[in-house]
Amino acid sequence: MNFCSNCGSDKIRLEIPEGDNRLRFVCKSCHTIHYQNPNMVVGCIPVFEDQILLCRRAIEPRSGFWNLPAGYLENGETLEEGALREAREEAGIELELLRLHSIYNIPRINQVYFFFLTAMKTPEFRIGPETLEAQFFHQSEIPYHDMAFPSSSFALKKYFHDRAEGFSTVHLGGWEHT
Repeated sequence: MNFCSNCGSDKIRLEIPEGDNRLRFVCKSCHTIHYQNPNMVVGCIPVFEDQILLCRRAIEPRSGFWNLPAGYLENGETLEEGALREAREEAGIELELLRLHSIYNIPRINQVYFFFLTAMKTPEFRIGPETLEAQFFHQSEIPYHDMAFPSSSFALKKYFHDRAEGFSTVHLGGWEHT
C-alpha cells in the first residue's frame, strides 16, 4: 500500500497497532488503520436429477479447467444471493437453494469458499462470458484431474459421499501449500 485511501497521504507504515496483534498498514497522517480481510468466494453445486452441471472457465486463473459456478461475494450481498448470482452469470441457471454444503479455507491466499447445494429447476443453461462451455456430469464422469480448484473437488466429493450415505451435513475443509 503506497497511499492512504482515507486522506491520500504517502505516510503509510506497516506496523502492529496498539492493542492489536498483527501487522497492519497505518497512515501516520490521519492514523487510519487499513485492515485487510479474506475474500469470500461463493458458489453452487447445481444438481439436476442425478447429474451436476460444471462450467469450463474462460478466464484466469485456470482458464480451460472445469469448476462449479462460483466467484467473489460482492459488497451488499448475502452468501446466498452471491452464490445464486454467480450461477446465473456463469451458466444462466435458476436454482432452488437447498442448504449450505461446505466451507473451504485457504488462509495462505486469504480466501474462504462457501458452496451451497442447489437444485436446478430445469436442465436449461446458457454460457456466460466467463464460461467456455457447461456440461452435465454423472458421478463417474466428474473430471477431477481437470478441475480448476481444490475447493470444488472437495465440495463434489463430499456431496457424492453424502448422497451414498443418505445424509447431509456442512463440511469443513481447507488447503495449505507448504
